[in-house]
Amino acid sequence: MSTVTSADGTGIAFDRVGTGDPLILVDGAMCYREQSPLPEFAKQLAADFTVYTYDRRGRGESGDTAPYAPEREIEDIEALMKDAGGSAHLFGTSSGAMLALEAANAGLPVRRLALYEPPLIVDDTRPPIPADVTDRFSASVAQGKPGDAVKLFMRQVEVPAFAIAMMKLMPAWSKMKRIAHTLPYDFSFVNAYQHGKPLPRQRWTNVAVPTLVIDGGKSPQWMRNGVRALADRLPTAQYHTLPGQTHMVKAAALVPVLREFFAQH
Repeated sequence: MSTVTSADGTGIAFDRVGTGDPLILVDGAMCYREQSPLPEFAKQLAADFTVYTYDRRGRGESGDTAPYAPEREIEDIEALMKDAGGSAHLFGTSSGAMLALEAANAGLPVRRLALYEPPLIVDDTRPPIPADVTDRFSASVAQGKPGDAVKLFMRQVEVPAFAIAMMKLMPAWSKMKRIAHTLPYDFSFVNAYQHGKPLPRQRWTNVAVPTLVIDGGKSPQWMRNGVRALADRLPTAQYHTLPGQTHMVKAAALVPVLREFFAQH
């Protein structure tokens, strides 16, 4: 493990493997290096790239300087890019895809950008996420009930009640409770686009790098509709579907696509 210091002084913990052009992988909600598929992705990409996986602030071995703002997480990626030599490819999954997108839109030196299934609700194919969901997460944590925040999150991402009950019996549940306070961080990137309305036309016009927007062929229709809508909004984006995949995408399906895309010049 290594660390970089973000602009506000927060230490961001990361692992670096492989050789080649630098590639930073960005996790979604409830994930960090100890509890994430991204380290396996990094292992498989390491023959071709120098791959960074990191703990987003407030998770794992990274710090969490108050007050939080979405701009701080963009600065965290910028600090990793400086360690990588000044620029890097960027891949994000789920809410981490929206963080990666915002980093590119903010002008960070992103070489190529790939996004997997940002959770956008752009029509009536599923109920919208409540506008006050971040406040409800924060209230549960402030009341000393992080498990309630995790349950609320699981309900929003359509995990069945019986599955939530089973998850509470597993070791991963305690790990998720420890980072429940970061749920508002993730939703600060996505909740504005989860109310069943079309995506704004002028929101990400600064993204000029080659971009690949990916979904899974077995993901819910609302998810796929949102991913396609985002690809349509980005001026340099390609849209790609991985047959047979869901939001829990398999490395065997995704890694070859990422390798081919990031290897292009």
